[in-house]
Amino acid sequence: MAYTVAFAGKGGTGKTTIAAITVKYILERTKKPVLAVDADSNACLNEALGVDIHTTIGKLREESLATIRSGGSRPGGMNMEQLFDYQIQQAIIEARGFDMIVMGRPEGPGCYCAANNIIRKYTDKLSDTYSYVVLDNEAGMEHLSRRTTHAVDMLFIISDPTLKGIKTAGRIVRLVNELSLDIAKSTLIVNRVHGEEEGQLRSIAGDEGLEIGGIVPDDESVFDNDLHGRSVFEIGDSSLSLKSIYEILDSAIGLQ
Repeated sequence: MAYTVAFAGKGGTGKTTIAAITVKYILERTKKPVLAVDADSNACLNEALGVDIHTTIGKLREESLATIRSGGSRPGGMNMEQLFDYQIQQAIIEARGFDMIVMGRPEGPGCYCAANNIIRKYTDKLSDTYSYVVLDNEAGMEHLSRRTTHAVDMLFIISDPTLKGIKTAGRIVRLVNELSLDIAKSTLIVNRVHGEEEGQLRSIAGDEGLEIGGIVPDDESVFDNDLHGRSVFEIGDSSLSLKSIYEILDSAIGLQ
């Protein structure tokens, strides 16, 4: 079974960038196969990793349902589950040292619950093939209530240096406990810290019953990288953010 690292937090905190850097880190440290899972309906992990999407789980589900409803032919007389298993295998994006699957959004109106259930099922199913799974969740807390995030070895909760971000982190921790999710460890990372506010941030986190597990400084090179649509593999080794994230990962993840 793969070692699973998941990410949660409010929008705009840099969660996806840190998830992508985690993929980069694991590849560099272990040289072992990684499955990157973009469980956000607004898919952008692929951009941070520099790969193109050719299909998504949401799209495949809609196409499979349309085939069933229309009575269309299915390869080799496959039933619905067999057809979808086959399509999922075709949807895996192969990149340099890692593979990726993307939830995307259903083409029609309606709830994302089905797509979330599929992501959960196939993340479990595929994890036997990989040493590590890195799961980038959508912003907020709905993925927790839908239980997309489960059976996780390390949950990183990402906040920006704001009261709202840290309060959101506190709500996420409380919801994890209320739902009794299978999460072995979790830690709070405060990203994009500008100056000398670390002491104040730790005090705010303490008021929420949280302990900050890592501080990542604001870094113009990472901002510039995002602005120009470059992948995290192009961030220079001198980047202060990159160094800080690597140090956090060194202490938080038991690489195998």
